[in-house]
Amino acid sequence: MELKNILSGIEGLKAKGNLSLDIKGISNDSREIKPGDLFIAVQGYEIDGHKFVDKAIENGATAILMQEDMIKEIINKIPENVALITAKDTREATAICACNFYDNPSRKMQLIGVTGTKGKTTTTFMIKAILEKQGIKTGLIGTIATYIGDKKIEDSDRTTPDSIHLQSYFAKMVEAGCKACVMEVSSQGLKLHRVDGCDFNIGIFTNFSEDHISEKEHPDMEDYFNSKVKLFKMCEYGFINIDDINTIKVPNLAPNCIIKTYGIDNECDLLAKDITITNSYADFKVKINGKNERIKIDIPGRFSVYNSLAAILVAEKLGCSIENIKSALETVKVPGRSELVDNKLGLTIMIDYAHSPESLESILQAVKSYTRGRVISVFGCGGDRDNAKRPIMGAISGKIANYTIITSDNPRTENPEAIVKEIEEGIRKTNAKYECIVDRTEAIKKAIKMANKNDIIVLAGKGHETYQEINHEKHHYDEREIIQEIIEKMTDKTDKIDNA
Repeated sequence: MELKNILSGIEGLKAKGNLSLDIKGISNDSREIKPGDLFIAVQGYEIDGHKFVDKAIENGATAILMQEDMIKEIINKIPENVALITAKDTREATAICACNFYDNPSRKMQLIGVTGTKGKTTTTFMIKAILEKQGIKTGLIGTIATYIGDKKIEDSDRTTPDSIHLQSYFAKMVEAGCKACVMEVSSQGLKLHRVDGCDFNIGIFTNFSEDHISEKEHPDMEDYFNSKVKLFKMCEYGFINIDDINTIKVPNLAPNCIIKTYGIDNECDLLAKDITITNSYADFKVKINGKNERIKIDIPGRFSVYNSLAAILVAEKLGCSIENIKSALETVKVPGRSELVDNKLGLTIMIDYAHSPESLESILQAVKSYTRGRVISVFGCGGDRDNAKRPIMGAISGKIANYTIITSDNPRTENPEAIVKEIEEGIRKTNAKYECIVDRTEAIKKAIKMANKNDIIVLAGKGHETYQEINHEKHHYDEREIIQEIIEKMTDKTDKIDNA
């Protein structure tokens, strides 16, 4: 594609060199650059792409797009035969370039964006399940992985990919025959322009609570909320949770978006009634097309009802039958979301991605409502993230769980012992029964050893993740495997004693 066509629509550009160049590819990673590519220099929180312009040229870049305020530092590195373009904001420019280069693939399918503090992943999986039951081939992009139909393309390292990878995924989906794509849209993805240029048909706002407040994310809750609202300024239709005091502000902030509401406690367009929640499912009554229908979901918890309502609104909008809606919701499974792990001991062990105060409170209250025995909570908090939530989460677990084991969870560059102590500050105020075991495997082992068949163990925080992140390195760590290994050793010892 000609360089000038890739740059089309970017305001305030300044250029030097041949804009009729045939560009083979685009990237903001100098290591990925091949001969004939456009390199876009982006200034990140930790890495400044402008420092790698010479490496990109060495690898064959024939055009460089950079921040205009960096021109003095870079211009002497640019050979005469390399086109140089400057923009006021290369993050925004990257998104537009990506849309142009991949021929705006989001315009060629129904694009559904899901934002909110929690519930995004489960809601996207529910929507995908219903649409595919209806015969609509659907792509999915989110926290767990990227899928095209039933094929997983790759695991995710962030909720919303950077704009170049995002548009390339859309293009692959269109090529594979997808008629729809449902994606998680993070506040960071919106704030950092990763989804600029995307043609969203429908946006969903699941809920809003404190999370992602840090130097590298959002400075305050106002910035966090306003970032999420951007989605509805890009959508034709918006579906929002009316029971959340924050999401109901959206209609006034995005007046051009046609809004429908769903909920449990307040009158709305799609209201759930007669709710039943057990340790293995939830069901409820809802009026669809003027008729009361009973919906069952094999994911327990009140939050599952909310997620289902959002998915139903999307399904209705896209013409799905009630039979396909009910069938898909009853069978949908989401890795790491209220996921029960089968085991030889017959214990109830649940893995959940809860890693914010609201999500931890939600999952613990949900299981407490139907568990006959004790709720044993095992959790930690990630390093290099909002540390204000650590004592809050400690207090939440102390108030709800019967026993809490505070442990490590992706300490990143922080000292895990220090993170555990910050969590402990909160739980101390509750007079709860707890202990601190920094080694996560040992913490899980302790929970399993102390549990009986009436109890439930909630391993919160990691969910679908299969790693522990320590000092910028991801070490393999799959809690499902850890559970099985611990129980294998325990039962092996028992067998040896019995056979002695």
